[in-house]
Amino acid sequence: MMNELVKLVFFFLYIQFSFAQSPTKLEKGDLLFININCGEMCEAINAVTEGYHGLKFNHVGLVDIDEKGGVWLYEAVEKGVVKTPLRLFLAYTKQPVYVGKLANEYHYLIPKVLDFCNSQLGVPYDHDFLYDNGKYYCSELIYDAFLFANEQEDFFQMYPMNYKEPHSEEYYAVWIKHFEERGMEVPQGKLGCNPGAMSMDEKIIMKEFIK
Repeated sequence: MMNELVKLVFFFLYIQFSFAQSPTKLEKGDLLFININCGEMCEAINAVTEGYHGLKFNHVGLVDIDEKGGVWLYEAVEKGVVKTPLRLFLAYTKQPVYVGKLANEYHYLIPKVLDFCNSQLGVPYDHDFLYDNGKYYCSELIYDAFLFANEQEDFFQMYPMNYKEPHSEEYYAVWIKHFEERGMEVPQGKLGCNPGAMSMDEKIIMKEFIK
């Protein structure tokens, strides 16, 4: 009887470990998609954009790995384009993180994508959210990196930017205040990009990131 009980325990342990998820192995060129809490602005972004499987993503970074195996993320944040250690990037959110891996046929682009991002370190953050103005917001950096690597052929797509409340002609108050402070009209309908749309691109394979 005892032998049968021991066998049963080992059987359940085997099943448990067999189905346990292994940590995600990150590789150069992977994209990490996250949903951060930056207040009303992030809430407004999430309300009008949608990501993979209906998830909300409002930030994205590009993975690089150094010679010692350290994992870093190229990203555009408030202080500009920077290279951030993985542990700090993951600390931005308590929500699930997703990794987008390039389909195999596009791996040849990765070296040039990384070179481009490295060359943009220190470029200011694009608070104007206007394309091709010498500044970058997070997904804009990724868009241009792949555009450069793909010989100026679109890799990701651009879409008209929306600053209005869903099913309304009213702009979000946070956007009115933001652009007024910058002496701008709200750039409604101008082409741009966002992490959510990128996460749904068929050229990348999405899965949840397991630490």
